[in-house]
Order: sequence, then C-alpha cells, then structure tokens
Amino acid sequence: MSKQPKSHLKRLATFDYINSAVLLLIAVCCVYPFLYVFFVATTDGTYLARGEMTFLPMGFNLKAFGYILTNPRFNVFAGMRNSFLYTALGTLLAVACTYVTAYVLSRPRFKHRYALMSLFIITWVFDAGIIPQYIIYNQFGFVNNPWVMIVPGAINTQFLIITKTFLEGIPNELEEAAFVDGASDIKILTRVFLPLSPTVLATTGLFYAVSIWNQYLLPQIYLKDDAIKTIQQVLKSVVITDGSSGTTFKNVVLDGVTLNQQNLKAAAIFIAMLPIICVYPFVQKYFKKGILIGSVKG
Repeated sequence: MSKQPKSHLKRLATFDYINSAVLLLIAVCCVYPFLYVFFVATTDGTYLARGEMTFLPMGFNLKAFGYILTNPRFNVFAGMRNSFLYTALGTLLAVACTYVTAYVLSRPRFKHRYALMSLFIITWVFDAGIIPQYIIYNQFGFVNNPWVMIVPGAINTQFLIITKTFLEGIPNELEEAAFVDGASDIKILTRVFLPLSPTVLATTGLFYAVSIWNQYLLPQIYLKDDAIKTIQQVLKSVVITDGSSGTTFKNVVLDGVTLNQQNLKAAAIFIAMLPIICVYPFVQKYFKKGILIGSVKG
C-alpha cells in the first residue's frame, strides 16, 4: 500500500518535468525569432556578408538602430511618432465607446437592445468590401486624413460582445442599490461598473492597441502623405527594396562598423515590434480572466 502512493507521486513528478520541458521548448520557439532579429541588427555587417553569423551576434554594436532612427531617408522616427499617436488615441476612443455601448446593451431595461445588437452582429458578419468602404470614407473626408486610423474602428463587435458579457455578469443588486440612493446612469457607470472592470478594460484595450499598431492595409490605402504615414508603411519602404527604383541599400561604415541591408532591415523590424511587445508584461495578469470572458459557464 505504501509503494503505490510513492509510484503515483513519481509519475506525477515525471509528468511535471515533461510539461515543463514542453513549455520551455514552446517558449524558446516563440522567443527565438525576436532574438535572432535583434542579433542580426547588432552584428557587424562584415560577418553577415561572409555568412559567419549563426545565432549569437558577432562584433556587437547598436549602430544600425541609430542609423535607422536618425536618417531622414527612412523617416522611421516620424512613423513611430504617428503610430504611437494613432494607437494611443484610437485605443482610448475605442475602449470608451465599446464600454459605454456594452453598458447600454447589457441593461435589461433597454427594450431595443437585442435589435441593436443584431445590427452590430450583421455588420460583423457581412463585410461590404474595400471599394464601398473607400466610397463611404471618402464622403466623410477620411482619405489622407489621420482620423481614419482612430474613428472608424472605434467599436469592434467582437470586443463589444466580450465587454457586454462581462457587464452582464455583474450582480444587478449593485445597480438597484445605486438607483435607490438616487444615482443616475452616468454615476452608476462610472462609480459602480467602471471600478469593477479593470480586467475587461485591459484586455480589450490591449487588443485594440495591437490591432491599430499592426494595421497595414488601412493606412496603405488611405494615408498618402509621408508626414502622416505609420511605422508599418515606413517598414515596408525599408524592408521591401526595389533595385530598379534606386532604393536598394548600400553598405555604410560608421566608426569602423559596417552596416549592410540585413543590419538595417533587422533593425527596422525590431524597432517596429518592440513598443507593442513592451505593453504585454503590464497587462499579462489580466489575460487569463479576460480572455475567458463570455465562455460557457456551468
């Protein structure tokens, strides 16, 4: 009898080791591309041209990052500034509009909430396409206008459903008690529901931020002036080069360090993805609960 529990504990320990090894392998596979891009950007271009670099950087330096950020030819700094602005304003507006709309649709006393929610779902399922969208955006003056990155995507139906489901899970007794105390809808929204919603706000906020930051097709169609282009558009001009147009990179030597095409492309890619990666650790604790909002309960 005493041997059976011990063998059972050994099997559990073995399973734990296997699970840990598998998770570590998955983590390495996820982190490897980011590290490789960074190591390519920080390697002396001479070693890259010879094909001597395998993984770790050789001749470590940060010259490629400084060259990409300060060279007006690439306009990376302006693209980063614009993307930061669009992401910050777009996320704030989207989270606010989504939360307020979800609050209204989650209240049983709003009689037409099912009909209105159906309209949101219809627009989510059926997409008219790029050409009708362009015609409508042009009528509203969004063509070559930075607000096209902020206003049209203020409410995402998927995130609206997540937020609505979360608010429906808050006990109605809290709202009823606030009504008895004479609170208005605005006070109930800001004083009762909002303090209970950091999880859903952080989750939807991050999803909106990632979506806006990584947006490529929308700015590529509607943003034409260089002064308002996003980092994704700038990254396209840096990474996708065309020899016939004279945009192919030439080797650059800075303080004895050689920078070639691979250095500069890797540096541009790493600069573009670094800001949004830095956001994840601050909202990671909300993911487990926030991503399960709206799942089947029972």
